[in-house]
Amino acid sequence: MDKLYNELWILVDLALAAVLGFLIGFERKIRYKEAGVRTHTIVCIGSALMMAVSKYAFGGQTADAARVAAQIVSGVGFLGAGMIVYRQHNVHGLTTAAGVWATAGIGMACGGRLYIAAAGGTLILVGVQCLLHLKLFQSRKYYSVNIKFRQTEHANEKIKEIFSVTRFNHLVINREAGETVYSATLNTAQEFSSAALEKILNENEFIISVERCDAS
Repeated sequence: MDKLYNELWILVDLALAAVLGFLIGFERKIRYKEAGVRTHTIVCIGSALMMAVSKYAFGGQTADAARVAAQIVSGVGFLGAGMIVYRQHNVHGLTTAAGVWATAGIGMACGGRLYIAAAGGTLILVGVQCLLHLKLFQSRKYYSVNIKFRQTEHANEKIKEIFSVTRFNHLVINREAGETVYSATLNTAQEFSSAALEKILNENEFIISVERCDAS
């Protein structure tokens, strides 16, 4: 009877883990991250279940319980490593991987019946994610634009004014058909749509071509 009662409580642990994992995953989902509701919920439930197994399936042997719990941390670490990719000189998925790792900790707290710690940890985790996504805490994003233009009296100043930049990167000067032609890359904080770039091209005859070349 005691065993049945204990296993019913384990179901409560798993249910709480599912709810908390869902909350963490939902915050990730609305930001279109790689790991969303399903991943975080499953990781949280799985961690809680393995924690419960480590506590109750070995007859209360502390050493075995500690070993199983330790393997959860390293196992989820491998899962998180698979979410991190290096693409176009940028690391992607690092925060998501860290979130999945922290979610495993929430699940372990549920499996250990540290309910206040699990619920509080979830609120802190989601709260910190929301806070750090405020514009105040975000680093400025720059967009790269390749531009080719004919040298005229005020061409440089006009382009810097249009794109809100102070200098050109990778500036190359050539002579084409008797004209001085500049090719350069601009790093601007403004995001220009294809329609906006086409309008700039049409309104400034000295600009030969312009295109976005930043990472998508």
